Amino acid sequence: MFRLKRSAFTAIVLLLPFLSNAQSVIDLNEVIRVGLENNYDLKISRNEQQISDNNVTPGNAGFLPSVGLNSGYSVRQSNSDQFPADGSETVSTRNSGTQTLDAGLNLNWTIFEGFKVQTNYKRLQELRSVGELNTRLAVENFIADISAEYYNYVRQTLQMRNLRQAVNLSRERLRIVEARYQIGSLSRLDLQQARVDFNTDSSQLIQQYEVLHSSRIRLNEMMGTDNVEQQFMAADTTISFNPMLSKSELFDNMMKVNAVLLLTEKNKLLSELDLKTLQSRNYPYLRLNGGYGFTHFDYNKGSLSKQRNWGPSVGVTLGFDIFDGFNRSREQKNARIRISSRELLVERQKLMLQSDFANMWLAYQNNILLTNLEKESLENAQINYEIAMDRYKLGDLSGILLREAQVGLLQAEQRLLTAQYNTKLYEISLLQISGKIVGG
Repeated sequence: MFRLKRSAFTAIVLLLPFLSNAQSVIDLNEVIRVGLENNYDLKISRNEQQISDNNVTPGNAGFLPSVGLNSGYSVRQSNSDQFPADGSETVSTRNSGTQTLDAGLNLNWTIFEGFKVQTNYKRLQELRSVGELNTRLAVENFIADISAEYYNYVRQTLQMRNLRQAVNLSRERLRIVEARYQIGSLSRLDLQQARVDFNTDSSQLIQQYEVLHSSRIRLNEMMGTDNVEQQFMAADTTISFNPMLSKSELFDNMMKVNAVLLLTEKNKLLSELDLKTLQSRNYPYLRLNGGYGFTHFDYNKGSLSKQRNWGPSVGVTLGFDIFDGFNRSREQKNARIRISSRELLVERQKLMLQSDFANMWLAYQNNILLTNLEKESLENAQINYEIAMDRYKLGDLSGILLREAQVGLLQAEQRLLTAQYNTKLYEISLLQISGKIVGG
């Protein structure tokens, strides 16, 4: 009686616990929830957004004055000789020491600088909006990526099931060939060919486990789990998609809320604020400065032993840059050119989005049609294999033709999985580009 070689049999047996006894079942919503909480890239993006939020303050914009406190202590030791002009006796002073202690409170405040402060505050607010958009874009990209990987895991799981079925079919064929070989109705060549086909299918099954395992590791990594080898099964047993997406609704939403387009428009607005900042130099500036000081002197010689000075000081500075080598004019001209370039970038981004959307929509529709076609092909391939197996059992069909029917069935299953997966990917892409991936 023929026996499977130990190496192939052992490998298949070792795979069975991983294929049937996963520790938990997880669906797409749970995958996304865990990922949104734990993914490191999203945490970094949220931190960057928090920095942008923290920067929006009146003080950072320049509305508030700056106040500083300073103090100092110094010791001076000196000798001097004084020679009177009338030729009288020289006055000599030796080891004259002075100790000075001073402290002061200083205030500096730019009261007016050509609306520069107000423009700075608007810029900080827009940068906060940019941070929020970057976080939203990161979240949308993450949801799209992890959804695609989840359905890839479902796809690979289904492919594993198909390959296990192929191994079972090859094992059944090998059993039949072995029995007929024992009674002499089939040649050794038939037996060897059945063994080769069985080993081929077993090899594909082993390789598929590696592909499945890699997809599961990738999902664990994206979810930010502590153990990237954590075992789980996908709740979905098929790759389903929505064949009724509205083209006009998706397109209109894309042109209104697409994150990349909004970021491009924000960059244009920031360029306009840069111009306003430069234009603030066309105005005079008014600055207020004030302070309160205290100074204490200690003398070891002279008519005074101590001296103290204290009191407030206040002043204003009004100024205007009359001429700076035409640099102000040059910088403002360049700023206007940058605004024009940003406007062109906005229009280019709109055109790119329209092009991407058109390609995605066409591919989405074509893959829906392809999926329906492959479903019909799979039904025919299943019927074809059943007929071939019945004829093979009756001895009315060669092993080569049976193998062709079996391979045709496996290929039909693979083509259907590929069509379903591709359709799902284009559905995800359409939801992502239209800004509906979070709620979609």
